[in-house]
Amino acid sequence: MTEWTDVAPAADFGPGQARLIDVSGAQIAVINLEGQYYALEDACTHDGWPLLGCGLKPEEVMEGEQLVCPRHGARFCIRTGAALTPPAYEPLHCFPVRVNDGMVQIRDDRGP
Repeated sequence: MTEWTDVAPAADFGPGQARLIDVSGAQIAVINLEGQYYALEDACTHDGWPLLGCGLKPEEVMEGEQLVCPRHGARFCIRTGAALTPPAYEPLHCFPVRVNDGMVQIRDDRGP
């Protein structure tokens, strides 16, 4: 089982905020959506283009409960990772998230 990785203190990570972190070589978007935390692999499943890591501000790639790929416009559900519009058809990988002792943490569950 892999270890949990600290993202940020929950008190410093308000609703609507997003952070991009590197875990085991993967860029992961961690988003506080209405007080619930979500972590998704930050690469469009259409062509691997970064979502939060594209250089735009988080509010420029987040619309409500969706991440929008700035390259071709594919949309993904922040809550589930589901691909909502073409050209993406595969979901984003979602990672486990928890708040432990006031710290938002994620775990890379992709491998051994």
